[in-house]
Amino acid sequence: MKNNNNWPGLRFPNLTASASTLALLILLAGCASEPPVAVAPPTNGTPLVVDDAGLVSALTYYQMLYRMTPAQMNRERMVLAALPTTPNTQVRTAMVLGHPRAQQDLTKALSLLDGVLKSTDPAAVSLHPLARLLADSYNERLRLDTQLEKQGQQLKDSQRKAVELQEKIDGLADIERTLPQRPRATRSGGGAAR
Repeated sequence: MKNNNNWPGLRFPNLTASASTLALLILLAGCASEPPVAVAPPTNGTPLVVDDAGLVSALTYYQMLYRMTPAQMNRERMVLAALPTTPNTQVRTAMVLGHPRAQQDLTKALSLLDGVLKSTDPAAVSLHPLARLLADSYNERLRLDTQLEKQGQQLKDSQRKAVELQEKIDGLADIERTLPQRPRATRSGGGAAR
């Protein structure tokens, strides 16, 4: 039979107990940290501005915007304008300005995000990934809007040209109908030419 005394717990009983205690403390420390704050949408129509800085609260705020009505978003925009200018309020204002269901001002939102991205303030640095993502998204939307406008103008031009061409074709058809019929040429053999 083999000797099973080679298990670390049997040879070093204090090491196993210390490792178990350390693992338990790490798990408890993880549980002791505050969980992310869940922000419920405002039910009474009042805007909700959370002054927590940070990426998670900003993402929660962005998610909350989708549950707001356009009127609530306009009120939120006014509340954010009244707050002191911080990286957090700049990012949130940019979120409201770029939201599809609100009155959009993507150029102003991009200038706010650019200010956050250029800032070396620790609060701004923590928001750089989100600000970069929003700025990229807003730039792409502006590019697509410009492209859509250009294509819309090209479509109008094409339709206008098609109408002009149809009018010319109709005019030529009218002229052709008013022309006298040409007599058919006859062959010398008495039959009509084809």
